[in-house]
Amino acid sequence: MRKTVLAAAAALTLALSLSACSTPAAESSPEPEMSQSSAMGMEKSGDFMGLNDKTVQGSVTVSDGELTLTGFSSDEGPDLHVYLTTGTDEAAVSAGNRVDAVSFDTASQTFALTDIDVADFTYVVIHCDKAKAVFGAAKLS
Repeated sequence: MRKTVLAAAAALTLALSLSACSTPAAESSPEPEMSQSSAMGMEKSGDFMGLNDKTVQGSVTVSDGELTLTGFSSDEGPDLHVYLTTGTDEAAVSAGNRVDAVSFDTASQTFALTDIDVADFTYVVIHCDKAKAVFGAAKLS
């Protein structure tokens, strides 16, 4: 409980100190600043698990406008992509945000998250678009 309170206090202090550095132009248009701070100031991470009898391993970190895969590997698929979603089923993938194509056998990969508010998503999903199959997912926290 004490760690949670201290972490919240630290986050509030950081947010207040960052807002003190904003320019007058940013103050006149708070919506873009909010989106940028959501994408730039939030860090989420998780570990992949395979789904639907597929194997996906490794970790994901979403921070500073980037999605980074580390220690990543997946079963091979003809059309693998990484998605930000709110769930792990086909409906969530369809409603989610496709980030980019992903290589099944490259351990470290980084993708830019341009104009994406990561606060809206709870999962990173590896999906085969051609087969319409979820290979694996990592729950972000």
